[in-house]
Amino acid sequence: MYPTPPQGRALLEHCRHARYVWNLALEQWAMWTRDKGPTPNFVGQCRQLTETRASFGWLRAGSQTVQQQALRDFDQALKNFYGGTHRRPKWRRAGVNEGFRIVGGQASRVVKLSRKWAAVNVPKVGWVRFRLSRAVPAARSYRVTCDRMGRWHLAFAVVPPPIPAPGTGEVIGVDRGVAVSAALSTGELLYCPASSERERERLKQLQRRLSRCRRASNRRQRVKAAIAKLYARTGDRRKDWVEKTSTDLARRFDVIRVEDLRTAQMVRRPKPKPDPDRPGGFLPNGRRAKAGLNRGILANGWGDLMKRLEQKAAGRVEKVKAAYTSQTCSVCGYCASENRESQAVFRCTACGYRANGDVNAAVNIAAGRAVSARRETPPRVSPKREPQLATSV
Repeated sequence: MYPTPPQGRALLEHCRHARYVWNLALEQWAMWTRDKGPTPNFVGQCRQLTETRASFGWLRAGSQTVQQQALRDFDQALKNFYGGTHRRPKWRRAGVNEGFRIVGGQASRVVKLSRKWAAVNVPKVGWVRFRLSRAVPAARSYRVTCDRMGRWHLAFAVVPPPIPAPGTGEVIGVDRGVAVSAALSTGELLYCPASSERERERLKQLQRRLSRCRRASNRRQRVKAAIAKLYARTGDRRKDWVEKTSTDLARRFDVIRVEDLRTAQMVRRPKPKPDPDRPGGFLPNGRRAKAGLNRGILANGWGDLMKRLEQKAAGRVEKVKAAYTSQTCSVCGYCASENRESQAVFRCTACGYRANGDVNAAVNIAAGRAVSARRETPPRVSPKREPQLATSV
């Protein structure tokens, strides 16, 4: 979206009102006790909003449609949370969660100005121009958001249809990694574009400058905007790569098999280890190395790629257990940790098969249940080693 300066200020006011109403509803729900009776529902909170708007002029100057929709979104978030499909609602922060949603007749008031431009009518803002990236769908709601760079975006609430299967019967295995973003069982190695050396050096300089800026100063705001611009540029590249890769895989293959990885749990911080010899002290827990691994996982878009594959190839994505896929030979089935010489080299100590480590894992993932079936039987023993017999006590 490309609002004029007055329209941009009006949109920011809508974002502030929506964020304030959301946080107020969240605070009311979080601090409600049993002795107060049932928690107010959406209808009760709308009555409270009407009374609040009558008392405070700064809130009354905003759009009631935007504020009521924030309450409706919070009510739906609670239903999703209690239904077990979504996480607990969180607080919305200024500069991070800037946006609001419009539902109703206003959503259909979109005028096409030219082949690439159109305008949408926002309550109490007027007609705002936006760039057409695709045809405007027949939606009854739209969401206006502002990222950390200050760019405005307009998204219509329409679920696109999934990509149809090609009908060739081909199966693909995808191995996600840090050094190689996605390795395919066909031998292809896909890399998610990362920041350049110049951008990383620029980011380091800006972060040092930010540490010397005074709080709430204009210079600090400019430096933060410059840092946000670098992060947004990297995020745009990652999203573009995820969209193109997921679309290509959904169009080329009938069945897509990936590792069953819990990305959200994998990127969590390690828990502190108390030192029993020093009360109040802690033992090293490898948090610096874990932080580097977390950055690598997030930078390669593991979760985004999986999410978009499930949406575009609905019903055609299968999850395979990730255990032993990188240590198992895709030719003879022998499994040993010595097979993986390094991150990139796989050499089977039983049959001598050599291949790229990530591609070999992707072939095992493409085999699907056959890999799991190998774990039910004793693994083959290398002819260079004697089997170790278990002794009973």
